[in-house]
Amino acid sequence: MSNRYFIKFSYNGTNYHGWQLQPGITTVQDVLESSLSVILKENVSLTGAGRTDTGVHAKIFYAHFDSEQQPRFFTENNIVFKLNCMLPHDIAVDSILLVKDKAHARYDAISRTYQYIIERKKNPFTQNLAYYYNGKLDFEIMELATGKLFNHSDFTSFSKSNTQVNNNICQIMDAKWYEQGSQWIFEITANRFLRGMVRAVVGTLIEIGRGKLPLEDFEKIIESKDRQKAGYMVPGYGLYLADISYPGHIFIKTVSNL
Repeated sequence: MSNRYFIKFSYNGTNYHGWQLQPGITTVQDVLESSLSVILKENVSLTGAGRTDTGVHAKIFYAHFDSEQQPRFFTENNIVFKLNCMLPHDIAVDSILLVKDKAHARYDAISRTYQYIIERKKNPFTQNLAYYYNGKLDFEIMELATGKLFNHSDFTSFSKSNTQVNNNICQIMDAKWYEQGSQWIFEITANRFLRGMVRAVVGTLIEIGRGKLPLEDFEKIIESKDRQKAGYMVPGYGLYLADISYPGHIFIKTVSNL
């Protein structure tokens, strides 16, 4: 009898072409599936909570898998420790959790939170981890524009084209900017996100902060449902999937952690 498990982990996306399996290139899913399959001595197939693009990072990510191994096996054999010894330095497993049989890492997620980090000071320790931008930005105007996101639900203007989704409707639950040392961080929570959405929103907000776009144009851009009218897409290496929330009832217990 197989059981369903969630694996909770994080990764630095610099060396990967995103999360999802793609032929001929290295992805996070590929590396993690291979390591799990070796340690569990069975063919493991992971279903992720979503997908991240090339170079994008995840502070928290979940995937589910089915295994013939019983929960005690994960605890008795310290599977998380063994996985972390096998995995490369840029992927770290936090825990493995027994969940209900029908629990789904993608479809059961209530919300996801992304952060985009803009580094305002040249810093060799944030290379490929933050977007260095030292031009003048009016964050007060950018915050005003951010507030207008709550007035809308169709974000076609910030989506990559030719994506296989039924609609471009997203419920924004929170969106804000805050300062942390030499960094400005954009944080946004929604029930779902479109491909490239956060990077396009940030790029457009930067154009407003630079004075290249007037504040009143932000809502016009959203209402146009035209990607060509929005700003540029900021680099992926400044983007982090920061959190994913699930209903508590899908979890049974933690079977292995640090």
